Amino acid sequence: MPELSRRVQTFTDSVIRRMTRISDEVGAINLSQGFPDFPPPREITDRLREVADEGPHQYSVTFGAENFREALARKMGRAYGRDINPDTEILVTCGGTEAMMSAMMTVCNPGDKVVVFSPFYENYGADAILSGADPIFVPLVPPTFDFDREVLEDAFRQHPKAIIVCNPSNPCGKVFTREELLFIGGLCSKYDAYMITDEVYEHIVFAPHVHVYAGSLPEIADRVICCSSLSKTYSITGWRLGYLIGPADVIEGAKKVHDFLTVGAAAPLQEAAVVGLQFPQSYYDDLTALYTKKRKIFLDGLDRIGLQHTTPQGSYFVMVDISEFQKPGMQFHGKTDMEFCEWMIRNVGVAAVPGSSFFREPVNHLIRLHFARSEETLYESIDRLSKIPELLKSCTSQT
Repeated sequence: MPELSRRVQTFTDSVIRRMTRISDEVGAINLSQGFPDFPPPREITDRLREVADEGPHQYSVTFGAENFREALARKMGRAYGRDINPDTEILVTCGGTEAMMSAMMTVCNPGDKVVVFSPFYENYGADAILSGADPIFVPLVPPTFDFDREVLEDAFRQHPKAIIVCNPSNPCGKVFTREELLFIGGLCSKYDAYMITDEVYEHIVFAPHVHVYAGSLPEIADRVICCSSLSKTYSITGWRLGYLIGPADVIEGAKKVHDFLTVGAAAPLQEAAVVGLQFPQSYYDDLTALYTKKRKIFLDGLDRIGLQHTTPQGSYFVMVDISEFQKPGMQFHGKTDMEFCEWMIRNVGVAAVPGSSFFREPVNHLIRLHFARSEETLYESIDRLSKIPELLKSCTSQT
């Protein structure tokens, strides 16, 4: 048989989605794949019921329904502090995943380089490969996950075409400051590169940290291509509604990629989601308060158990340190974080993601969990996780 494309042989399937499949097989609590287990706002689902009868049920404009783009332009215009043209500066995509892929394929030629911070959301590596680009990894240094500015400029000295900035960051929860964004944008200007931002957790940021839209900074706005989605903000991850905001020439190119990649996002879902884009500021304040409470419940629970963890500045992900269980004499000495996660799903009933899938560096002692769950589910998760030390102790004594 003919050889398959070499590009598909250079990356694996999604580890995150693999953990979800194993979790589903055994009925574990899924804290691996980051989606809520509570419903979207009632206003949105009520509107969806109406749309089911009224339509639209056919294609919308390829680059996004007009009323959706106009509502999005008003919402993001307030956030950016300037007018955004819904016709020339916005492209509606099938989720944030396609937004990132469209951005990468628009700006990158085969053989171009792209800077990626490590740890990184697993899609970025595959995105680079699929667009023909070569990633240059720059570490974010624990526990605060800051970056060394000289190391970053060394990466830019290799003349990359773009840098990907996930803000707030998945998986480490870092929120980039205004000063950091300006520094990164300054390097983009100096070395003639784009800043592609992934801002899907823009409304899940914990005080005293504040989300700054890179595209709102006039000094660097002409270099910024913002990728985002409605998934996390309105708890509609399955609707796959994403978007790009950027300079008109970039968006014009991305429209061509998008047109032949997916044609367009679902017209009925765009129509229903317009209601959410019109929510007042109080909705986003309440969302922040909701996730602030969930973070406290989960982190306090991890502290009671004695599991070491990161404290996310934004997003709903936590990195838990399992190195205590990998010491000599312990059951997982010499074993991988993947093996630990598979054991935890089947024996503890909680699913996590091995941290090694997010790092370029040889990291094997971290696992990622999330707290986008109901309070009841979070308390049950903590109860199950509290059994890890005893379960491992009994396993070790038996061996």
